[in-house]
Amino acid sequence: MTSSPAFPRVHIATDHAGMELSAHLVSHLTAKGYEVVDHGPKVYDAQDDYPSFCINAARAVVADQQAGVHALGIVLGGSGNGEQIAANKVKGARAALAWNHSTAKLAREHNDANLVAVGGRQHSVEEATELIEAFLTEPFSNDERHVRRIGKIAAYEATGEVVE
Repeated sequence: MTSSPAFPRVHIATDHAGMELSAHLVSHLTAKGYEVVDHGPKVYDAQDDYPSFCINAARAVVADQQAGVHALGIVLGGSGNGEQIAANKVKGARAALAWNHSTAKLAREHNDANLVAVGGRQHSVEEATELIEAFLTEPFSNDERHVRRIGKIAAYEATGEVVE
């Protein structure tokens, strides 16, 4: 299945703390019609390191978007904090930590976030699924003020210069 505007391609990554949630989301989102790409890990290892998994997912989201593919990403861990930080090191990635329905929606609506980070140890599977669905289904508002602010972030990312 190829991604469509209604159902973006979804890149997902986790560490050992989010493996059960990740497996659930892969199955759940695939059944809903999303094309899900799992960036790992493939096996449980309590000593694994999330940065490579999350960076690879963020790189894939950015590459897809640059190629014109409607794609979003999910990074999971115990808290979601480290996973968000790792994803945000990728140029063009805008990963937002969602901890409730409002933050999940606003990440898309106001920030045009292209990845969402969720803490697998912070929510039940049902709650986390609701956060992910809210993120995936909320469109960016395209309001001028939000476009302007995102542009300033992108300009800093590209040049290292702060735009007032």
